[in-house]
Amino acid sequence: MLYEKQLEEDLFQWKKKLLRKSSRLERFSKKTQTKINAHIPEKIHTIITESIKKMVGATLAGSNLTTSEKKLEGISFEERENKVRQTISAYQKAAAVEGAGTGAGGLLASAADFPLLLGIKMKCLFEIATLYGYDPKQVEERIFLLYVFQLAYSSDDHRRKTFELIENWEERKETVKEIDWQTFQQEYRDHIDLVKLLQVMPGIGAVVGGVANYHLVRHLGETAMNCYRLRRLGTI
Repeated sequence: MLYEKQLEEDLFQWKKKLLRKSSRLERFSKKTQTKINAHIPEKIHTIITESIKKMVGATLAGSNLTTSEKKLEGISFEERENKVRQTISAYQKAAAVEGAGTGAGGLLASAADFPLLLGIKMKCLFEIATLYGYDPKQVEERIFLLYVFQLAYSSDDHRRKTFELIENWEERKETVKEIDWQTFQQEYRDHIDLVKLLQVMPGIGAVVGGVANYHLVRHLGETAMNCYRLRRLGTI
């Protein structure tokens, strides 16, 4: 129970940080990112958009559910979360290797990183859901995962709306039947870190790709952990 009590404080601090307004530096980075986006070839933008669209469709259809069954019975919540952390760490390393490889291959190879990284992120989320005792084969659980994804990568306003839905998921899930993929992909693309865009730059792409992927997956994993803590331990 001591572990769960500490999580209540951790959840409170996470919520406070999550819902705060973006700093000036973050807003400045966003403006810079928008300018850089304007110079990225349209072919790259098309690859990214189509990748996101296909990922959302595949998740809703359940066609990318490739995780193994991991039933954790008779263990404490702390032990369960240790398993989750190990899983996130493994996917971080896989994402870093993938990002470094595509980043070293130039512009088009770096563009291929987006669909590959999306696949790694979603597999990570499926594993996390299973470890927390939820079945991602159920439609409502797949939709929940997509909202967790949006919470991790979205603007201030959309993040607040998404958090409100997640925080009250048990009461709201019956009213949520589908995902607005257009909003989903726009929020995700707008949130991609400035450093991630540097992956397409010659000479530094490999280093940037590996580091960016590692941290992007970590952020997603931490967001997922806190969302499932809310469901398992109650609201804060």
